[in-house]
Amino acid sequence: MIKLFVGLGNPGPEYEATRHNAGFWWTDALARDLKVTLAPDRGYHGLAARATVDGRPVWLLQPQTFMNLSGKSVAALARFFKIEPREILVVHDELDVVPGQVKLKFGGSHAGHNGLRDIHAQLGTGDYWRLRIGIGHPGVKAEVVNWVLKKPLKEQREAIDDAIVRTLHAVPALLAGEMEKATLLIHTSKPPRPKPPRREGGEGSGEPAAP
Repeated sequence: MIKLFVGLGNPGPEYEATRHNAGFWWTDALARDLKVTLAPDRGYHGLAARATVDGRPVWLLQPQTFMNLSGKSVAALARFFKIEPREILVVHDELDVVPGQVKLKFGGSHAGHNGLRDIHAQLGTGDYWRLRIGIGHPGVKAEVVNWVLKKPLKEQREAIDDAIVRTLHAVPALLAGEMEKATLLIHTSKPPRPKPPRREGGEGSGEPAAP
């Protein structure tokens, strides 16, 4: 069962709406659902909140260390409350999943994600749960750093936000340790909305793409 939900991102207003902060967006939504407020906690190097669900404590955490030092924050809270790695869910942006899709997995490599890399190092294991929020891939490896630190296009952000709302329905199963049920709920996605037809006369429909 999950006792600690960690959302990964970078602190500061300039990063708030960038793709790399998808984990923060998810934990912000969970905090609203659980009616708790993430507040600065210097002991855990992040924003933290404690909720009580069915009489059990549940922690939410957003490391404020910048992405590549996320493990410092996660390990500090997990060690203090004796939370095992398998009881931790780390929510992060995922290049290899398209916007609108989310994947739940246990263990495995950090696959080059700097936040996961540091969590691996600080926990001494990769045996924790990950919720991978799709942000899509720019198509060229050299563009990845630029891509994750930019805002998604409006339609991509809407697809990500829809996926966040949908995956929150799996939280009760995650808290109960019903990981197969949670996986099914998370991996069942709605088909994409059809695009509106183009109008006659050469005018396009909808809004122009963001620069």
